[in-house]
Amino acid sequence: MKTQLTILFLFANAFTYAQYYIRGEVRDETGKAVFNAKIKLHSNSFIYTSGSSGGFGIPTTCESDSLTVSADGYLPVSMRVQSTSYVTVIMKPLPGTVVLQQRPKLVSITKDLPFSNKKRWTVGEETYSSLIENDFITAESFPETGFALNIDKAAYSNIRRFLNMNSKVPPDAVRIEELLNYFNFGYQEPEKDSLFHIRSTLTGCPWNKHHQLLMLNLSARKVDMSQLPPSNLVFLIDVSGSMDMPNRLPLLKSSFQLLVDNLRPIDTVTIVVYGSTVGIWLQPTSGGEKLKIRKAIEELEPAGSTPGASGILMAYQMAKRQFIPGGNNRVIIATDGDFNVGQTSDKELEDLIIQNRLSGIYLTCLGVGMGNYKDSKLEMLAKKGDGNFAYLDSEKEAEKVLVKELTQTMYAVANDAFLFINFNSDPVKEYRLIGFDNKLNAANDSTSVLEGGEVGSGYSLTAMFELKLASASSSPYLADVVVNYKLPDDTLQRYSSYKVSSNHTSFAQLDNCQRFATSLVMFGLKLKQSKYIPDMPWNDILSVASSGLNKSDALQIEFIQMIERARKIYGNKRRKSKK
Repeated sequence: MKTQLTILFLFANAFTYAQYYIRGEVRDETGKAVFNAKIKLHSNSFIYTSGSSGGFGIPTTCESDSLTVSADGYLPVSMRVQSTSYVTVIMKPLPGTVVLQQRPKLVSITKDLPFSNKKRWTVGEETYSSLIENDFITAESFPETGFALNIDKAAYSNIRRFLNMNSKVPPDAVRIEELLNYFNFGYQEPEKDSLFHIRSTLTGCPWNKHHQLLMLNLSARKVDMSQLPPSNLVFLIDVSGSMDMPNRLPLLKSSFQLLVDNLRPIDTVTIVVYGSTVGIWLQPTSGGEKLKIRKAIEELEPAGSTPGASGILMAYQMAKRQFIPGGNNRVIIATDGDFNVGQTSDKELEDLIIQNRLSGIYLTCLGVGMGNYKDSKLEMLAKKGDGNFAYLDSEKEAEKVLVKELTQTMYAVANDAFLFINFNSDPVKEYRLIGFDNKLNAANDSTSVLEGGEVGSGYSLTAMFELKLASASSSPYLADVVVNYKLPDDTLQRYSSYKVSSNHTSFAQLDNCQRFATSLVMFGLKLKQSKYIPDMPWNDILSVASSGLNKSDALQIEFIQMIERARKIYGNKRRKSKK
């Protein structure tokens, strides 16, 4: 009898924990395999990943279950599945994308539009990605365009560094969207049930009286400071010989000391260094032990080569070891970007970052130095690591990035975020997206896709389009806007929509911040030597900036000084007209 009961118990127990297996594959509409797709099993909320052939096999305790499948560049798919049937998941591309995984990624995209080549501009041993300036596009033929949302601001402080040295600025170092990002223009709190607040303004174009400017402002919700999740931060600090200059390692040491002041006991800090060796300089330490962390930072000394890839690998390993579910898990790499040992090419480093970003760990890049500063490399690392990028030219800038704007820099409220705008070709004949220029290698690859960015807490983005409007149109709307994004630690693609009104506001009646933002665009176009603003005098840029100046804002006053300095460096002469 006892034996029979034991057999019955084992049988019942085996039945209770019986394993089923869901097998299948993920493919796009053309039949090509989609690998690294995230597959969420609803019965246990576990996340699985499709293999290199798109295939997957998932154990479950349910004979029938449901899945949600998501992948970069595709609409998510949710479906009910049976363990007795082979599952084929067909992924449809997001609007405006042509998807092929692990291809070059675009900052902006216009569907089906070909790109042209451009010569590379370099300065000394500093490297900048060769950019292709966006042209005017016919709205009737190509009504839909989109661009990535990010909080990168490095270009502004890097431009300031060149001007402070009385030097001209490399055109490819000028990313106009980052000039606008530097100032948190026109922030408006979103509605309670929304992550974003979107508004638009149509006004005259100050550099071409025949054109109009469309301004889009997007504001992201601020996180509740009392509800900030615990942070797992890994400081990855370059201590190689090239960092032995006052504006490199010493600046980084003082910068990280500022960040330490804001740490809480629930936060954890690990320090990884790379130089003559790669190693853990400070084991995981509570943010409450500030003296211990400060002492470790102060004792850093430069020496040796620059094995950056090895340092990145170790930093991610430590971040994974201390991973906080639902927390702010982030690697902060601080360097001049001059990797010279191990994996050094952009492609090798890109692959390395992509392999690690799936772990839910963000990457913030802090660039320093001059002469051998590798802007292109750090920009790429930040974008591939689902993170952000800043350039520190002074301790004042470090305080802005790591103290005053800490929540924007360190706490994401949305991932993989990008904005699509579909123009109404009745009122809009042609349009041009200002800034968000693509890299040459990505623009010339027809399989490139739009790469979304990280949106920080309290972030406010201003984007501008230069428009050629029809002489007469009765349409009340210029365009439809859709913001695509994912919440942190979530694979579901979400959307916010907005209609762009055709109501016009004269330039003189704009908010001060909007006029000031326009001067930043004019300044960037002038530095880029843009063909769309060839004869604009520096005095006109200065006039527009002054008309919108907030005299209590030290950063805006500093920008006025930057225009005046640029005017002296470049001269204020108009180009001679051809006879």
